[in-house]
Amino acid sequence: MIISSIVEFDKKRNKIFIDGEFAFVLYKGELRSFGIKEGEEISEETYNEITGSLLPKRATKRAMELLVKKDYTEKKLRDKLADGLYSDDIIDAAIEYVKSYKYLDDERYARDYVAYNIELRSRNRIKQDLISRGVAKDIIQTVLEEFTDEEGREAELDQIKKLLVKKHYDPSMDYKDKQKIIAFLLRKGYPMDAIRSVINSDDIYFE
Repeated sequence: MIISSIVEFDKKRNKIFIDGEFAFVLYKGELRSFGIKEGEEISEETYNEITGSLLPKRATKRAMELLVKKDYTEKKLRDKLADGLYSDDIIDAAIEYVKSYKYLDDERYARDYVAYNIELRSRNRIKQDLISRGVAKDIIQTVLEEFTDEEGREAELDQIKKLLVKKHYDPSMDYKDKQKIIAFLLRKGYPMDAIRSVINSDDIYFE
């Protein structure tokens, strides 16, 4: 195996190419400690130490550091690790480690997200948000079912009313303006029957 090129990745790190293929990223000081030089051979022992010990430990440490600062879904954490150009198998190992200690748990993430947003966003919007973050649909469905339909319905109706007030909805406004507001609410993920329920309610007044 020949070090075909060494390319600067950032001020502290370099991308290492072996036999013309990208291999891994190392800190500049590590190039010296491992004796890695462009055009020279890298031993199998050194290669295995880097890919089998150094980089997996570094990726796991990076994953832990990220999770200490904020909660991530598995997909988002994978994306962050991929930014560091770790190989898929090294990322897999880091993910499995943090999952084994419950530092990473998509179901917990989804439950916390729903609990925080159920009074602020429509269930459809919450579902789409979680899907975009890489949470599996079956996990989302399970978590949403923990929040009763009645509670969710009342929350959505209240949210719709607040948005109607914010948009200065007036029952006497012309048809075209009403449709614009309804379209706005539909884009927010609120179901049409809930929108109609609020608009047609006799005991809800808009200032």
